[in-house]
Amino acid sequence: MKHLPFEPIEIPLRAWRHPDTRTALQNRDVRTLFQLAQRHGATQTRIAAASGMLQGRVSEVMRGIRQITAMETYERVAAGLGMPDEARMLFGLAPAHPAGLNHLGPVGRAEIVQAFPSQSTATEDIRSAARDAADIDVLAVRGLGLLGLNDSLLRPEIIGRDHAARTLRVLLLAPDGDAARRRAWEIDESPESFASGIRLAEERLKELARRASSIRIEMYRYHELPVWRLIVLDDIQYVSAFGESWEGHESAVYKLAPTPQGALYRGFRRMFEETRMNAERVM
Repeated sequence: MKHLPFEPIEIPLRAWRHPDTRTALQNRDVRTLFQLAQRHGATQTRIAAASGMLQGRVSEVMRGIRQITAMETYERVAAGLGMPDEARMLFGLAPAHPAGLNHLGPVGRAEIVQAFPSQSTATEDIRSAARDAADIDVLAVRGLGLLGLNDSLLRPEIIGRDHAARTLRVLLLAPDGDAARRRAWEIDESPESFASGIRLAEERLKELARRASSIRIEMYRYHELPVWRLIVLDDIQYVSAFGESWEGHESAVYKLAPTPQGALYRGFRRMFEETRMNAERVM
């Protein structure tokens, strides 16, 4: 059957659920995903048209001489291949239809206020909420991208409101533990370099405590392998995940608000408190 260049690409759900495809999604292996589309009748021209790319670039990707790294391109590829939400999430993107979580019911769905493809697309929303937040909780690995650098996501907003009384509680991964060594291996970084990044973040938080005297800062070290990254700004949560081969800022970000029956919000709130209770306080 001949397909027109702009006809939607249709890949059956069973193909997306195949173990090899799931591995390709987790590794963001676009070459393998394009080959999957070809096996289901899509030409390079059709893939290019659907993904908003030049046919020559698609050819380079499929020959292994070009890599896709831009989040915007990942979004176009996912849309062009008709990627279902479960595949998008493995691919590190937010679901296209988060309200389609029908098993939660209307009340449960209401706690998912918004879904962002990555931290970069959630930046303005998070910073806006951080400007006036009195209580800030952070569960991270190193926290450099959130608090440890001058241009980190939250640091400018916290320093900018030094006149307001605030509480900041930060949970970072213990730098010398087994979980830190395993995480370093997952992201192909040396344990020494990985641990030094955590210690740098700790020093920058101590510096922040000295500089912003109106902020009460608590810092903890936890020892579990990191799975979730959590930013809580008063009663709003921003949740993302650490994959085996990607960092938290590359993950989709879910904005959660409390609802009477919100299982996700309550679950993440309890997870944070339990992690803190079992962590070592260092400041």
